[in-house]
Amino acid sequence: MAAPGGKFFIAENIKKTAAHHESFEQLWETKWKMPANMGVYPFMFSTAKDFQPVVSELVAKDFKEPYNWDDYARMYFPQAESLSNIAAEAEKAGEIEKASEYYLRSSAVYRISRFPAPRSAEQRKAWSLGKEAALKGLSLRPHPVKEVLVPHSHKIEGEGDVIPIYHLLPEGASKEKPVPLVIIFTGLDGYRTELAVWMEGWRQKGVATVVLEIPGTGDCPALASDPTAPDRLYSSLFDWVAQQEGIAQKKVAIWAFSTGGYYAIRVAHTHAEKLAGVVALGGGCHHMFDPEWLSEVNHLEYPFDLANTLAYKWGYGDDIEKFKAEASDKFSLLKDGTLDKPDCARLLLVNGTEDEIFPIDDYYLALQHGAPKEARFVPGTKHMGEPMSFLIILKWLYKLFDIQADPVKQLQTLPFKPKY
Repeated sequence: MAAPGGKFFIAENIKKTAAHHESFEQLWETKWKMPANMGVYPFMFSTAKDFQPVVSELVAKDFKEPYNWDDYARMYFPQAESLSNIAAEAEKAGEIEKASEYYLRSSAVYRISRFPAPRSAEQRKAWSLGKEAALKGLSLRPHPVKEVLVPHSHKIEGEGDVIPIYHLLPEGASKEKPVPLVIIFTGLDGYRTELAVWMEGWRQKGVATVVLEIPGTGDCPALASDPTAPDRLYSSLFDWVAQQEGIAQKKVAIWAFSTGGYYAIRVAHTHAEKLAGVVALGGGCHHMFDPEWLSEVNHLEYPFDLANTLAYKWGYGDDIEKFKAEASDKFSLLKDGTLDKPDCARLLLVNGTEDEIFPIDDYYLALQHGAPKEARFVPGTKHMGEPMSFLIILKWLYKLFDIQADPVKQLQTLPFKPKY
């Protein structure tokens, strides 16, 4: 661990309980109201007023931990359906811009309904309906995002046949004029339906994007419980990338968010020859699986039950104690030798030093093993070091791709402001 005495970097705060764990009302007031008003994570493509009726009812009914996820999800459905109906009427009337906006606003309400993971029947319904609304909204934009079902050619028994991805290729990209590609690995709770928020900004810079979920989340076909599943997943993905004539094959990079950072560190070692660069933002590699860490995270920065959600994501269902007992030996990138492999793509590690979701200790550890890596820690900030981390990463990727641009302008494409 990074702190003296074998302690976590945030050891002084690890026993504290965040106010948002007291009730949904506290979650909204102390953690979610501001990003909802700004239209940023986890409220991409949405506005706070869309959530106010739901929030009022959840507060009136005194929802709090432990949540009944079916009851919680149902609270959002009427509002999501109302927004979707407005979108459908607008589409029928030929008001395409309005239809796109309202489909995306509907998808955002469904997103928070299934957040942080579709663990119950009603949350899985919300995920299905939210996907449908999101793709409709994105496909009606002036530069439509397309869903592609990439063949999972390296699959084994028990894995899905295809990898659903979102793809956006700038106009004019061709065999004669190929463009760089940023592959976005999503996180524990943010899937392709919302991380698509980055795609238009990259298109404006002449960069193609692919967005896909990590194992154990969304529609990822990989076996969540198999430590080697990501290797097969990304082999299949790179096979598809190699067939895309509009992509500059020597300018392919990965930008992974949060839990996706774990997979970014792994793929930087397992598929180094395929990548010009990899960014792991807010990820982990070893201490994230420490039982001591996992026993504390449910009352820290994450809005809900992080350890339980991670157990579900890694294929343990509700058995959090088994997950805590087995995860380190099974998934640690230190224990499986990944971090000590001699070959690694150019890898940038970025996070906030006070991260209470995945310990910054993991990035200190990664720097002490294997091939040299690049790192930039944002002091005094929590998970992912936002917003400064975004500027750091965009500048790094611009340089990697020989792009002359202002990262602030790209960031300005993220916050959502409703027109209708």
